[in-house]
Parts: sequence; C-alpha cells; structure tokens
Amino acid sequence: MTLYHGSNTIVETPRLIAHNRFLDFGNGFYTTPNKDQAVKFAQIVVQRRGGAEIVSMYEYNEISAASELDILHFTDTDAAWLDFITQNRRGIYNGKKYDILSGPVANDNVYETVNYYSMGIFSVEEAVERLKVWKLYDQITFCTEKALRHIRFSGILEF
Repeated sequence: MTLYHGSNTIVETPRLIAHNRFLDFGNGFYTTPNKDQAVKFAQIVVQRRGGAEIVSMYEYNEISAASELDILHFTDTDAAWLDFITQNRRGIYNGKKYDILSGPVANDNVYETVNYYSMGIFSVEEAVERLKVWKLYDQITFCTEKALRHIRFSGILEF
C-alpha cells in the first residue's frame, strides 16, 4: 500500500517526534493513503511554518506489519473512535499502547463536535450522529520504532 505524509520537507527517514500539541492518535508518524489529504496537510504545515509543500511517499507492508505488530484499526466514526481521539486530543489517554493506529481523521470540520463531546455538551450518540455527515479520510499512525520498519520511502509526490 502507498502512504503519503504532507509536510514542508522531504521525510526520507521517518522518526517519532514528540508533538507540541495533542493529536488524534497521540505521538507518532502520521500518514494517509489519500493523496489529497496529504496535500492539504502539506498546505497547512506551510501556512504554519513556511517553506514549500512536499508530500513524501512510502510503501507499507501491511501483511508483515499485521503478523508482527499490535495494530488498532477504527473502521468508522463510532463511540470507541470518538472516546479514543477525545482522550488523545485532551492528553489524557492512558490505555494500551499500540504499534500502529489507523482510522478516520478528526479534521477541522469535526473538531467542534469533538470539543462539544469532551465538554459534555453533546452525548456520545449525538456526537457520533453529527460526525456521520462528514467524509473523513483515513490516517495511519506509526507509534513505535518497530512499526516504522514496515514502511519504506519511495519518493515525493509531484504536484
């Protein structure tokens, strides 16, 4: 499977970097199988930090990863996904550590719903129902060094 990482620099050797803000799946190297999502993220990075929009590409060996790693995949924006990303975005997730996490991105379109849910304004049912109207792209986050060994840099996307 081809994965993409949007940034303002070429990332030939992915690394685990502690982020200065809380993200959907916590710390890790974030990728997506969706080119458009990666391009959009590269644009956001350039707006924040400057530079040029760059999308690095990787080949991901799903079969070997599945046989060797602890992977959690969320297939939908359901209550389990909502609780997981809400805890991570609040910096309070204290559950099991996974090598790879994948599932829908809680992008800017859904961030308000996630915030209202975390503040107790929306019930889990109401938040999940509101999230269903958005087309969300998947993200695949590599959370351990062991996980990073299952992707190989293959070039940059020309756009």
